[in-house]
Amino acid sequence: MSRSETALALEANRGPASRAAKIILYAILVFVFAGPLVALLISSFTRVSDPSRFTVWPADPTLFNYKVANERGVPHFLLNSLIVVGGGLLLQVSVTVLAGYALARKKFRGATLVLLLILSTMMLPEEILAIPLSLVLGDVPVVHVNLLNSLWGMIIPIGAWAVSIIVMTEFMKEIPYELEEAARLDGAGEFRIFWSVVLPLCQPALGVVGILGFSMIWDQYVLPLLVAQDAEHYTLSLALRTLRTDDQAGLGVLLAAAALALLPSVVVFLSFQRQFMKGLTSGAVKG
Repeated sequence: MSRSETALALEANRGPASRAAKIILYAILVFVFAGPLVALLISSFTRVSDPSRFTVWPADPTLFNYKVANERGVPHFLLNSLIVVGGGLLLQVSVTVLAGYALARKKFRGATLVLLLILSTMMLPEEILAIPLSLVLGDVPVVHVNLLNSLWGMIIPIGAWAVSIIVMTEFMKEIPYELEEAARLDGAGEFRIFWSVVLPLCQPALGVVGILGFSMIWDQYVLPLLVAQDAEHYTLSLALRTLRTDDQAGLGVLLAAAALALLPSVVVFLSFQRQFMKGLTSGAVKG
């Protein structure tokens, strides 16, 4: 029996009426949540002239929209987005687990202040940080490197994210210290404890951090807008803006590019939804 059936009290009646009610309810849920995505995908294979009309069954399916999208360089923009999200997520997860381990498992002066500073970054919108960030990226302190108009300028600023650090810190606090002490008695060093004891127990939290981080990086618009100074370094989010103002491309091409922009997020979530739900619902870790 599924949890949704229990929450909706559908298990009280197992007759034909209950089964019909469940089918109708699930059909409504699928229509509400999956309907817009399905309409977008199907419309991307048709010549759409009216932006207020979508179709759920293409009368004359065609790959014309994707052909024009390819000519407009959408695959290149998609590749840029994948490079940014891959490098940014790898850097972000690395920083997150190290910062979470230090804040959750180590006691040092100023730990509360560091945590408050991390939380304070969540209160500032991207628009406020846009000008200072562009100045820093134009001339990185100490090394004096210009990261503008490069993919590195989009990857490095997203290497640390307060939401991921807070999630990982709170999860690591629940890991019993007895496991750490037992590992030290066996002669394990600090790195061995982190890598072999603490990190394997953080797989649910890593699922949450990975999906949230992927969505945050993939949906970035302000940062690529600040960094990219020519079309060669555009991400797919910037390309959608360009296609929207391109009258020659047409609405169908925009829908095709939007479908390509949505698919990676859907695929990632469907692939790791179990880890995501497990990470959201997990409490104290059982030793």
